[in-house]
Amino acid sequence: MEGMTDMVNSAQAEAWNGYEGRHWADHQDRYDNLNDAANAPLLEAAGIREGDRLLDVGCGNGRVARLAARRGAQAVGIDLSAPMLARARDSAAAVEEVGDVTFVQGDAQVYDFEEASFDIAVSRFGVMFFADPAAAFRNIGRALRPGGRLAFVCPQSFSLMDQAVIFAAIGTQVTLPALNEDSKHQPASFADPAHTERVLSEAGFKGIGLQALALPQHWGKDASDASAFLMGWGPLQHWLALADADERTRTRAHDAATEAFHAFETRQGVRLTSRLWLVTAERP
Repeated sequence: MEGMTDMVNSAQAEAWNGYEGRHWADHQDRYDNLNDAANAPLLEAAGIREGDRLLDVGCGNGRVARLAARRGAQAVGIDLSAPMLARARDSAAAVEEVGDVTFVQGDAQVYDFEEASFDIAVSRFGVMFFADPAAAFRNIGRALRPGGRLAFVCPQSFSLMDQAVIFAAIGTQVTLPALNEDSKHQPASFADPAHTERVLSEAGFKGIGLQALALPQHWGKDASDASAFLMGWGPLQHWLALADADERTRTRAHDAATEAFHAFETRQGVRLTSRLWLVTAERP
């Protein structure tokens, strides 16, 4: 796996190599606080054994790939985002005994993986934005050996998320897109289990299973901190720009989010519940 190949997910490549990718790289710990609860169930479902060759799809800042390497895997992370991959490499270099882990920039939908070169493919929220999901999973499946395992986590319907309360509050101040509209370009693109099973079956996978998870997310030390972080999130910045929101509107949106976050404050900080699917499958 040497260097980049063509990227067909051009809009995603632009976003993840622009502001959004930089925001994730600059706030690595914050995003891990949101998503780390998914790590243990994901890696357990992957069934990692010593020496397994593991592909982390949409690896971002490299958290899952590093954890897999600590479990004895030979881990390779692939992602579109140069800023996040730079953070992933720096993080791996800064940790002693992280294990065998490398990172490559590329589009997993079309990357020229060596056939049957991996035992396991995993992803923590890295598979929801493919331009052609069936084609992407066929390519990932081609990279797996016969009997190779696939495991990923993805969001359920947005309406089931505590985050829906926060965005509803923001939506009282500025027009937001229909966040619960499941499409191939939305985070909820695999919210429908029947759709997920169709895509993976079309891509050639067997033994498809979905397990519902309800996991905590840590958004910040208090409501104000959580709101400030959310307002810097790439998609929200994009939606505010599309709505031509002026500073007064942005301030009102921030204040509305802060008020909504108050309902989720605990002694341990702002805690929301994320409802996910843990999806597993096998290459025949």
